[in-house]
Amino acid sequence: MTSPKDTPEATAETDADATTELGAVAKGEPDAAAMEEDTADFPLAEPALRTTRAGRLEARRPSSRPSRTRLGLNLLSYLVLAAGFVLTVAPFILSVMTAFKTPGQFASEPALNPPSPVTVENFITLFTGERNFWAPIAVTAQLVLVVVVGQLGFSVLAAYAFARIQFRLRDVLFWGYLGTMMVPQVVTVIPLYTIFSQLGLRNTFWALVLPFVFGSPYAIFLLREYFRAIPEDLISAARLDGAGTLRILWSIVIPLSRPILATLTIITVVSHWNNFLWPLIITSGRTWQTVTVATAALQSQYNGNWTLVMAATTIALAPLLVLFAIFQKNIISSIAITGFK
Repeated sequence: MTSPKDTPEATAETDADATTELGAVAKGEPDAAAMEEDTADFPLAEPALRTTRAGRLEARRPSSRPSRTRLGLNLLSYLVLAAGFVLTVAPFILSVMTAFKTPGQFASEPALNPPSPVTVENFITLFTGERNFWAPIAVTAQLVLVVVVGQLGFSVLAAYAFARIQFRLRDVLFWGYLGTMMVPQVVTVIPLYTIFSQLGLRNTFWALVLPFVFGSPYAIFLLREYFRAIPEDLISAARLDGAGTLRILWSIVIPLSRPILATLTIITVVSHWNNFLWPLIITSGRTWQTVTVATAALQSQYNGNWTLVMAATTIALAPLLVLFAIFQKNIISSIAITGFK
């Protein structure tokens, strides 16, 4: 008796299947059975290909539904970000709320209660009478302007020299100067105070400015890394056209470095606008008081004057917010390009 497998039709189908498999192997197509066997060994791994009803292999489409684990992680991430946002912004909101309260409201009501009614008495007191908060603002603005111009100018020159100019002991000088960042500012306060006292510059505007105007290790390091990323072909082409070092720096390097210069401007303004220790030590009296020193002077031994202090803090914060809003795009661009190294 003849088996169904031995019939001519079955034999033809077997030969056709074998021919198809050999053709698929010759063309480099993967075998569906082999793919299923491989994926069976790894039950957790989802195969990248799937077999259609026609027997063809096609790419498996990713599932459009996120898994519960992913949703849980996303929810946890948003909760952590929200908590960080609240912890960061809450002190500023509390400061602004307190600035619009009267001393009686601040003493009799919980600190988290909104001001009722809102009053500008604290701001009027700051700018009228013996307080005269205009003078500290003017001194701080002049200090910041001189330090920003001087520090950025000297830092750009030094960073370009360390990045593009070849000279002996270049790297040794750079890393030695960068190592001064490890020295705390408190360590240098007494030597600086002694130097300026011997020079007769104590309680002067130049005593506030000179320690910071001749560059910053952090600024020089950041600019050096940015300058090194500028293509050498641009600088070589400029040299072939007859441009000198200063011309290259002014016409090519600085225009390409606007994002990082904007970032350094913000950092310098914020750090020196909020500087407290050195102005407190090197100055005395109200002539050269900065905003931070004048704000601290609002408190006395027997009276905290917290509503006045919060009003002064709000006034000191406002210019920084305006400056950040102006340079926001440049700062974000700089962070994206440099990774904020």
